[in-house]
Order: sequence, then C-alpha cells, then structure tokens
Amino acid sequence: MKPLPERRLAWILLGLLLPFMALAGPLHADPIAPVLLGVTGILFFAVLGRFLARRFGQPSVLGELLMGVTLGNVGHWLGLDFIEVLRQGPAIFEMVDLVLTGEPLDQSAIDALGGNEARRILDILHGPGGPALIQVSHTVDIFSRYGVIFMLFLIGLETSVQEMQRVGPASLRVAVVGVVAPFVLGFGAARLLMPELSINVDLFVAATLGATSIGITARVLQEMGKLQSPEAHVILGAAVIDDILGLVMLAVVSGIIVSGGFDPRHMLQILLLAGLFLWVAFRLGPRFLHFTIHLVRNLDIIEAKMFVSFLFVMILAWLANLAGLSTIVGAFAAGVILHDAYFHHWGAVDKHRYSIRDLIAPLEVIMVPLFFVLMGVQVKLETMADSHVLYMAAGLIAAAVLGKFVSGLVAGRGVRKAAIGIGMMPRGEVGLVFASIGQSLEVINDALFSAVVLMVIVTTLLTPPLLKRVFSSPSGVRDTEA
Repeated sequence: MKPLPERRLAWILLGLLLPFMALAGPLHADPIAPVLLGVTGILFFAVLGRFLARRFGQPSVLGELLMGVTLGNVGHWLGLDFIEVLRQGPAIFEMVDLVLTGEPLDQSAIDALGGNEARRILDILHGPGGPALIQVSHTVDIFSRYGVIFMLFLIGLETSVQEMQRVGPASLRVAVVGVVAPFVLGFGAARLLMPELSINVDLFVAATLGATSIGITARVLQEMGKLQSPEAHVILGAAVIDDILGLVMLAVVSGIIVSGGFDPRHMLQILLLAGLFLWVAFRLGPRFLHFTIHLVRNLDIIEAKMFVSFLFVMILAWLANLAGLSTIVGAFAAGVILHDAYFHHWGAVDKHRYSIRDLIAPLEVIMVPLFFVLMGVQVKLETMADSHVLYMAAGLIAAAVLGKFVSGLVAGRGVRKAAIGIGMMPRGEVGLVFASIGQSLEVINDALFSAVVLMVIVTTLLTPPLLKRVFSSPSGVRDTEA
C-alpha cells in the first residue's frame, strides 16, 4: 500500500482537529454555532471512515461504524459535551419526554440515565449552551433517521415487484427460521449462562436475538452492485416479514412479562394491522400517486418528482409506524411502488433529464453516513470491561450468529445460502431498541444490557466484511442443490 501523500495527510489531520475545536466548548456569542461546526465534523468523520474503509477494500458502512465508535469513546474520554449528549442517544430523549410530563429535571435524568450518567448530563445541561446541545443532538438524530428512510426508499426503487413475488416463498421460509432459530438458541443460551435470572428475562433476551436490522445489509449490497441479485431479493423480502414476526414476538413476550400471561388478541391485532398496512400500500398507493401527480401537473418535472416522492415515502413511513412496523418498511414499500413511469404527463420517461433516483440520492449521500456514525458513537466500550459481561455476550453472539446463519439454509435453489444467512445477521438499531424496551420493563439489568449491546455491535460489524467475502469468493457460487 502506498503511503498517503503529505498534503492529503495534512488535510486529514486538520479535519480531525476541527470537530474537537468545535466540541471543546462555546467559542462564539451564539452557543449553537460551535455545535453546528461539530455536526459538520461528524460528517467529516463519516467521510474519513468511508475513505479508510475503501482504501482497505472494506464496505463504507464498516468504516462509518468504526469511526463512530472511535469518535464516541475518544470524545467521552476527553469529556466533550456534545459527544456525551450524542452518546446517550435515546435515553436523552426519554429524559426530555419525562420532563414534558411534569417530572422534575433531576429525577427525569436519573430515571432515564441512571446515577453517574445523569450527573454528567445535568452538569452539561446547566452549563453554557446546554439546552442547545440537546436540540442539536435531537436534530442530528432526526437527520440520521431521514437518511435510513431515503436509503431504503432508493433500494425499493431498484427492486422488482415481480422478482419479490417470485422469491416470496423463499423469503417467508428465511424470515420464519431467522426469527425462530435465534429465539430458541437465545433462550437456551440465556438459561445456560444466566440460570439465576427468571424465565421472563430469558424470553426477552431470546426475542431480542430474533430481530434483524436490514439497513446495514442493504447498504453493503447497494455498494457491491448486488441489489438485483436473487440473494438481495430474498433478503429484502425476508426483512419485511421478519419485521412483522419480530414485532409479534416482542408483543407476546412483553405481554407475558407485564400481565403474566399470553394474550392472543394482542398478537392478532398486530398481524391485522401489519396486513392492513401492506394492503393499503400496494392497493391504494398507486391511486394516491395518480391523484397527487395530477394535482401537480403544472409544476416542473423536477419539482413534481421531488415533491411527490418525498410526500409518498414519508406518508408510507408514517403509516408503517402507525401499524406498529418500522418506518423503513414503509420507505421500502414506497420505493417498490413508485417509479418514473408515473410521471408520463411530462413526456416519455427516457426523455426525462433526471430520474427519481438522481434527485433523491444526494439527500441519502449526506444523511445516511450520519446514521451509521451516530450508531457507532452510542457504543460504550467501557461497559465491556466486565468479564461476566463478556462471558454472557459470547454466548449471545454465538446464538445470534448461528440462528440467523441457518436461515439461509432454507432459501432453496439457485442462491448463495451463506450470503442470505449473513445478510440477515445484523441487529443494529433494532436490537438496541428491543434491549431498551427490556430495560424499561425492568427485565434487563445493566450487565445484561451491556452483553446485548456487544452482541449488536459484533453482528453489525461482522456482516459487511463477511458479506463481501462471500460474494467475492470464487467458492461462493450459488447453491444449485435443494
């Protein structure tokens, strides 16, 4: 590998300094100004992580995640206020929600963050620019979530409905096995490694292992140009079904913990809402598009495509959330349904200057890296220092990896089964959300939460290089046997 040219190295070092200068404290009369520069610094770190990952032949998302882990933990060690706020992530927003309900700030911080973290965050809030830090961290979180929505929307644009229907049975098999196998293995691992804990804890840990975060796999497939492969279609179809099954499993387990029994009506309600969403999206979505495009027919083609696309993807993302599904399921469905042919009022599609992808892609380029860096920032390496946590995490990681990997074995003929199993492996933000719900129900303690977080980190970081290796290896040919 050739050494970096001195000029390029100097620019990299200068870029590394800028975020820390911005995050060191208020340097301007406007307290938000240094934080805005800090946000720009986070984006720079994302670009730097992408650059380093590609230089070493790895997927961009891996570089962004690792850069986030580095930024979050180095920033924590240096005591940077902005990084501390970003690091707490959802707990900060939970604290704000508690304050809005009328609970005192100090008590809200303790309830949401715990003792040590609460004191640190309260010191920041009472310091100069504290409220601005909360506002901007919330803005960064929102932008990052927009990024994932746009990413899945663009992936949906490249997905063929006919191909999804063709691989439907395979996706269903992969999704069912990909939820059931990790649940069974996770329950067994929890019982074996933590016999002192209750069955409720084992059930919740097992449900957390059944989750899948498709964003990371989708990003890797997109970078490798494999979104049109049979494996990608099976994975994406399975991810939608997996989201529904995972939600049902979480609801059942949560119901058992809260009420002490199984409520079939609750499970049936979730299934009906999910089915209703999919029916509305694919049956009424095209009618909504025709109506909306007719309303904006006097706009310029670029304005029409941007307005209609943004409106459609956000409405379906909201409806998916309303049905209890992930917003990215709605975004993916919007991409599958929408295509340039709807805009025939402006002439033949092949004569349009820009496609929907051309117009939306710049938004994704800026916002998606924020999401992956933010995920990395929220990884707290100090929680991994306990040998008991590492012991529990090792068992959960083995169950999580094996449970998803075997799902690829039922994918059928003509596909790389290993690629499908690996593609279903990352837990990402979905696993963290499940774990945080367990904390709120008081069935997951701090040590177990740390073990689950480590499982999420490992499965998330393993997926990009393994997926690339399977697709690049000559031995990774498609399995032609049943």
